[in-house]
Amino acid sequence: MQHTTIKSTEELPKAPTGIRGLDEITFGGLPKGRSTLIAGGAGSGKTLMSMEFLVRGAIEFGESGVFMAFEETSDELAKNVASLGFEIEELIKEKKLIIDFVRVERSEIEETGEYDLEGLFIRIGYAIDSIGAKRVVLDTIESLFAGLKNQAILRAELRRLFRWLKDKGVTAIITAERGSNELTRYGLEEYVSDCVILLDNRVTGQISTRRLRIVKYRGSRHGTNEYPFLIDEHGISIMPITSLALDYKVSNERISSGIPRLDMMLGGKGFYRGSSILVTGSAGTGKSTIAAHFADATCRRGERVLYFAFEESPDQIVRNMSSVGLNLQQWLDKGRLKIHSARASLYGLETHLVTMQRQIDDFKPNAVIVDPISNLINVGESSDVRSMLTRLIDYLKSKQITAVFTNLTHERLEATETEVSSVMDTWLLVRDIEIAGERNRGIYVLKSRGMPHSNQIREFLLTNKGVDIIDVYAGPSGVLTGSARAAQEEKEQAEKTLRREEIERFSRDLDRRRKIMEAQVAAITAEYEAKAEEIKQLILQSKERESILSQNRARMSKARGSQEKTIKG
Repeated sequence: MQHTTIKSTEELPKAPTGIRGLDEITFGGLPKGRSTLIAGGAGSGKTLMSMEFLVRGAIEFGESGVFMAFEETSDELAKNVASLGFEIEELIKEKKLIIDFVRVERSEIEETGEYDLEGLFIRIGYAIDSIGAKRVVLDTIESLFAGLKNQAILRAELRRLFRWLKDKGVTAIITAERGSNELTRYGLEEYVSDCVILLDNRVTGQISTRRLRIVKYRGSRHGTNEYPFLIDEHGISIMPITSLALDYKVSNERISSGIPRLDMMLGGKGFYRGSSILVTGSAGTGKSTIAAHFADATCRRGERVLYFAFEESPDQIVRNMSSVGLNLQQWLDKGRLKIHSARASLYGLETHLVTMQRQIDDFKPNAVIVDPISNLINVGESSDVRSMLTRLIDYLKSKQITAVFTNLTHERLEATETEVSSVMDTWLLVRDIEIAGERNRGIYVLKSRGMPHSNQIREFLLTNKGVDIIDVYAGPSGVLTGSARAAQEEKEQAEKTLRREEIERFSRDLDRRRKIMEAQVAAITAEYEAKAEEIKQLILQSKERESILSQNRARMSKARGSQEKTIKG
């Protein structure tokens, strides 16, 4: 029987972009020596992404680049990308980058059968050869062909442009405006390009979110989802975590929650490192305080904590936690704690996700706190929030980062609006317990995967020395806390005192009886010993009399024998 052998094809050569996240979802970068089309509407980030591709290629990978601009001058481009921290002028001086502005006026374009792009090819070729460029950007193609109405000429020259770039052996990016019915305005660029990337700046509920999608990539696998991306002072960051699989490693190491009695409720050792912890409860139950204790304990171990706050400013958090004996300012000063505060409504969910990823990658924390995740409901639907948080949790787990999430609950205490409890490893619930007109706090562990944990409710106290967890009273009348617990404890203490006094009275009576009996035993013993001595004396006297009688009998017998001898003689 013949077996057919399938030979593995060689991996398509790729040019890494250096753009955070893009190389991951393209599995290495853009197709090397081929053309990539970046399409999108106005303000979607096409020019910035193209420029970053050139800048990072020159700085990180030693590949010089040429930027052919048809809309903005070199000075305008330099100013626009300066906000990203790129020193364009230095790269130009070092002959690692060329920015060439080509002015195209519609009135100067004559459509004839002889029209072609030969002049542009010569100009680009000269720029490439002058610095040995490996990367080229054309921005944007609509400006180049703006004056052409003859579709036959336009399509022919588009094909010729893409073929020329490929024959030149450069890795090229061509930017294009989004079309109304097609992906691009002319509807041809996406077919002749080897890779097509679509950028989108979407507004939902008055909140803008940038997204990226790879429409096609010839000869290579790639991520097919929509990925949020962020443009900030460090450039472009893409969040490719929708593709993360459940293949991350786990740790058996246990770390303290910062509350000793809570550690005891969790098998005596605290949380697993790299796990996700959910703390839920109604307003004012102490969720943030539990999170702050964990942050303090982590910093005391010499590790770093990144705190995402959606309700309070850093100064407010520091002030409020000082009232329970936590000095978080010292960790801020030492660089072990970083608090990132922003209203949830400031960004869309995806932008929050990208911002968090950027902060995590830059700060490299050992633990992350998100307080509270329930505020994200105001930004999107619960299903979208769950998706965003699930991706965040997977991302944190992949990096072995322990995470604490707080969530505000209302009527249903053992449920969350974000519906993420199923993906959490440990779930702590802090609740109000109202008894006899008094409101107290209780805490218990709803679940904690992979470890034995308490099923008992404990009373949760906030003191000026931190959190204190004490046992509640559980009796026939139910669970008692606060003053009711104190009253019951006093009652039980009084009963205990009475029982102790009664036992002491019984002990004294028993001791008295013991002493009487001991005296009686001593008297009987003395009487016995006297009688015994008396009998002993009688026995001795009797023996003496018996001895005397025996001696007398012997003398008498001896005396008779002497008399008989005298008579015979």
